[in-house]
This record gives sequence, C-alpha cells and structure tokens, in this order.
Amino acid sequence: MTISLFLLALLVGVQAEDQVPLASAPTHIWETLSARLGGRVFQPTPFAQPCFHNATSVECASVQELYQNEKARTHQAGGYTWGQWEMCQASGEQCLLDFMTPTDPDATASPNTCELGSIPPHFIDVQGPDDVIAAFEFSKTTGIRLVIKNTGHDFKGRSSGQGSLALWTHNLKDISYDAAFVPEGCTAAYPGVTAGAGVQFFEAFQFAEEHNITLVGGSDATVGFTGGFVQGGGHGVLSPVLGLGVDRALQFKVVTPDGAYRTANACQNEDLFFALRGGGGGTFGVVLEATILAGPAAPVQVVVVTWATKSPERTKALWALITENMLGWADAGWGGYSMPELALFVTQRLSKDEAAASMAPLLGFAEQLKADEVEGAMVMVMEFPSFLPFFTSFMTDAGGNAGAGVGYSVSLTSRLVQRASFATPASRSELVDALMAASGAPAPDAPLMIIQITAPTATHADDLAPGRTSVTPAWRDAVYHVTSMGMWNWNATGADMRAVYKRTSALMDHVRAVTPDAAYLNEADVYEPNHEVSFWGDHYPELAGIKMKYDPDRLLDCWQCVGWDSDSERYACYF
Repeated sequence: MTISLFLLALLVGVQAEDQVPLASAPTHIWETLSARLGGRVFQPTPFAQPCFHNATSVECASVQELYQNEKARTHQAGGYTWGQWEMCQASGEQCLLDFMTPTDPDATASPNTCELGSIPPHFIDVQGPDDVIAAFEFSKTTGIRLVIKNTGHDFKGRSSGQGSLALWTHNLKDISYDAAFVPEGCTAAYPGVTAGAGVQFFEAFQFAEEHNITLVGGSDATVGFTGGFVQGGGHGVLSPVLGLGVDRALQFKVVTPDGAYRTANACQNEDLFFALRGGGGGTFGVVLEATILAGPAAPVQVVVVTWATKSPERTKALWALITENMLGWADAGWGGYSMPELALFVTQRLSKDEAAASMAPLLGFAEQLKADEVEGAMVMVMEFPSFLPFFTSFMTDAGGNAGAGVGYSVSLTSRLVQRASFATPASRSELVDALMAASGAPAPDAPLMIIQITAPTATHADDLAPGRTSVTPAWRDAVYHVTSMGMWNWNATGADMRAVYKRTSALMDHVRAVTPDAAYLNEADVYEPNHEVSFWGDHYPELAGIKMKYDPDRLLDCWQCVGWDSDSERYACYF
C-alpha cells in the first residue's frame, strides 16, 4: 500500500482541513496508522506507574530501585531524565516518586494519581524513513502534533508534549566505521563513524575504543550521539582540541517535513547541512543517522583537585586561579570542569610531564590545601591510555547498569564567557565576582554551578569537518560555558516551581551582565531572554529561511526553536 492510499484509508470520515484534538481522535486513526507501520504505534506508560497501581508489587520495587538510573529510563518510551518533562507543570498532572527517597509512600498515596502529564499518549517505534514520512503526512492531515524523542534527556522539554505523537528513534542502533568515508557527492575521504539516531555515548565510546579512534561527546553516558546533542552544537572535555560536535559532522540522513528522505553534507543540500550543524534538534527534520569525523586514539592526561568542606572563600580562590591561567591552558588544549569544591582538567595534546608542568599553578594550590589540612583535600595526576577508561572512571558508568542520578526536576541556565573576560586583571576580577554571585553561595539552597571548559579554543582547521556551522559565533571566542542548576521534588507547587526558575535565572543575570548574549541552546534557560541572538547570533535569519523552506507547515515545532510558534497549544504544559 502506498503512503497516499494509506492516508485515504486512514482518514475516512476525517476531512483534510480538520484539526483533530487527540482526546477526540477516532480510535480507527491509530489502528490504521499502526497497521501501516507493522504494529509499531503504541501507548507508553509513565516510568513510575507500577507504584501507583500497587506500591507493594515486585514491579514497583524495581521502579524504586531504578528511579535514579538514567540508563533504565532511556530504554522506556515513557521515561524521561528530568521530572518536569514527564509532568504537566501548568496543571500539576504527573506520575512521579520522591527522587530523594523513591520508597517514600507519600508520593503514591491518595489522592495522588498517575497521569501522563506531558508524556505523548502515542509513540511510533521508528525503524526507517517510511515511518517518519507516514508520521509527517498523518500530522499534516490530522493536525496532531509531533515530537521527536530518543533518550528523553532534553533539558527544555522538546522531546515531550501533551497530546502529541512521538517519533521514538531510540532503537536505531546501527554503527559502523569507515577509515576512508566519502560523503555522498563529494570526493575527499575522512575517517568517519556512521551511527543511527538511537546510539548513545556509552555505546559510541565503547565502539571507538574497539576501533582505536576518538569521538567527541559529552559527560553523560546515555545521551544520543547523533541527535539533539550534535544538532544543537554539542561539547565535551575534548572539544578544546577536537571541536564541537557540529564541527565533526560529515553527513546527515534526514527526513524533512516535506516528506523527502535527504542526504545533507558539504556537497549537497548544503543549506540543510548548515542548519543541522547547530540549528537545533527537532526543528528541520528527523535525523535517522549521521556520520561523524573520528580522531586518532591518544593518551588522556588528567589533573584533579578536590576537597570536602564548603567554603566560598576557597572556591573563589580556586576560580580566580583558574581564570588567571585559563587563556594559556585553553590554548594548550586543556578541557574540563570546575565546581565549588572541584577542578578537573583533561587533555590529549600534552605528554604526562608536559601536563604536570602546565598545571603547576593548580598543583601548587592543591599542595597548599593539604598543607592547611583542609578536610578531604586531594590531588590526582593521571594518564589513561585512551578516552574510554577516563570516561568510565570520571564521568558516568559507561559499561554497567548505573547512570547519573536523575528523576528530579531541574531549572537550568547557562552562559558562554568570551576571551575578553580573561584579558586584564580587572576583567578577570569582574568575572570571578559574577561567578560567585551567580553560584548563590553560601545559601544552603544555592543552585549547582559548573564551569565547563569545553569551548573549541585550540582547534585546528584539519581537526574539523568541511562546511559551515550554525551555532552562535560566540562559541568560537568562548572559553567557559557556565551552567547553574536548581531543582525541586515531586510535591513542589506551581508557585514553588516558578520560584526555582526565577531564582536560577536571576542568579545567572550576574554573569549575563558581564558577557554578550550567548548561550548553548541545549543547556539553556527555559525562559532564555533574547534567545534567538543568544543561541544563534547573526545566523538566525538564515536559519529561519531554511526552516520555512523545508517545513512551511511547521509540522516540527519546539520550545524556543528556530521559527517556533510560541502561541501553539503544544506548549500548554509550560508556565
């Protein structure tokens, strides 16, 4: 049966101009769609549902045990990393446990019930382009909205949506390596890894280890390797040397909302290639696979300094020291992270001896901590043979069943900090003061502040894939990507949630005041001010034109994405 005949069968009794609310959509629509797609249209269940049905059941005990296990959540269509994107914040509908104590009976006690919240009530288990083409035609004809979900990690709720049909790409797990990959229609060859949209970092990094190559990825093992991470920019500890995720994208295979399955690279569909390299996921099409430039395997040098007791004065001294030395370290290829009681630096560009010499100021700071008998003071200088052993040891568990603690609701906000902030003693002092103010210290409910040293500060042209990228140009002059995260639990009221959003954003205003409008769109404030400039800079008008070329009917739309319709009913669960 062709797609056109399929739609004729699907829409008996439904006129093309009708907009069908999901609640009143005829059952036969879903049955016919599922039959066309081999029975792969299904209704999800919230992750915590078994505990609302029977809090003493074996199934509930399993949910409670795995409630903060991110990997377990990504394997369920109805599982999301952050609680507020499972719930409808505006109405309070939810199916959540106490993330601090999942066995707490209060969360499931009457009158609390298990509701879908913002989880889409229907999913398609996507296996190929025909599934996506059918979904686009279905959406265009019925008016039922679409979202794209792989792992559910998204911080801004773009992979959920009340009353929508979700395209679940999680099971597209094919991955291969070609040491001389030639993008279609091009002539130059590159070492490239081609991965389906469902491949996650723990799988990609293991594959890279087996093939003696290096891939750029983030710090979370369960994030998708070729989905929203790459399409939004994507960064990690190796980005100072190897570039952002978009910098290494060689080719995309994508279904666009006009119903075409396209190849986009530097030699064909160049406008779409540009848009997919930074314009954001869930916007221009459904990427089913991408080919990413691989780097050679190399030893990883690591320096870690940490202590146990909270001290705003000591944190300020650490951040002042890092900021003082950061331009030299960035140019030398160091990446890493710093939190109030931690500094972790990583590089593949230096030898072990060179790394120790380069980090002498930080190592001296650590020795002083130990001399002052600071509780828990510790320093580590280590070498790993390749990236995977480092990642497994210091980031998340890339091989086992554990994962980063999740299940809570978060308010995230961020800022890119340019080189100008490091240029003079006065600008460095101003920056450190802003960071300290933004951290909220020493308040006990202060958000978690992380300085991410993951900008492409030391990349060379031959480290990058050909073609333009559409991330904000501010990435090219950035040194820090600063994030701050507040959180709340299952029993927070609407007023409580709004207060966390407001406070986290207001604290980041201290950094906004000393930096240009620039933020990483995948880890940005849900209510980012001036978001078109912050996320894309002067690329936005071009991106908006490309959006309208491939999706004039706005079949794909997501919060603060290129060309979004802020008045759409699909955002009813946002405040």
